[in-house]
Amino acid sequence: MSDSPVSARAGLRVWLVGSAAAALGLTACGVTTTERAETYSHNEWLQTSANRTANLALRDNLLSIRRVQLSLYRRNPREWRKWAASADDAIQRTWDAISKESALPELRGATGIEAIRLAFETGPRPYEGDRVAALVVGWASMLRQANGGTWEQSLFDGVNAENSYRVARNMEISLWLIGSKTGPDGQPLLLATEISERGRNLVVDRELSKVVARLDLLAAQADEKYRRGALDFSQNWILGGFGPLLSLVRR
Repeated sequence: MSDSPVSARAGLRVWLVGSAAAALGLTACGVTTTERAETYSHNEWLQTSANRTANLALRDNLLSIRRVQLSLYRRNPREWRKWAASADDAIQRTWDAISKESALPELRGATGIEAIRLAFETGPRPYEGDRVAALVVGWASMLRQANGGTWEQSLFDGVNAENSYRVARNMEISLWLIGSKTGPDGQPLLLATEISERGRNLVVDRELSKVVARLDLLAAQADEKYRRGALDFSQNWILGGFGPLLSLVRR
């Protein structure tokens, strides 16, 4: 009885299940995690891989902007002192306004590129508010626009390649203005990059360059979306019909 075909098949099944379990165990042991790893959220079920990529890029871009804001405040304390008790207080108040989508009073409702223009305004009516906060509000609103006009994309949202590319160029212009714009006295409006005997401070250049790179990548990805759509469909159809046969071909 022990040598019957049924017993043999049952034994083979047990061996295959055990081998699969062992393989999965070994694979799980080999999986590494990073500090960037996140648990699944219920919102992700309504997101495509492209949506998720765009949302992660927006998250990292906003973190880069916060680092730039802190760096600029450290070198330009006069800006946060115009309306806050500390740099941390100014940062908190700025991002509270951004999250509530309410512009700072000094900006008179300006967002996006208009807020950035005000941040560098010197005459005839110079901007008297916090120039750093104005930049952050402008950057954040542009990043939201590049993300399809939302802070978190879902199935019905997407990245517009042209918008993303345009925002990347505006970020580059902002970086250039920070390094070149001066006031009536000839002094820089905002101190940022520093390479001197006291040390090197490249936070602003580094973080804004990261933002530009992410935006350009999103623009390229969005530009490829429709071109790759037809190719992906064809590949799935071909591999779906002939995949088992192709797997038998020796390489």
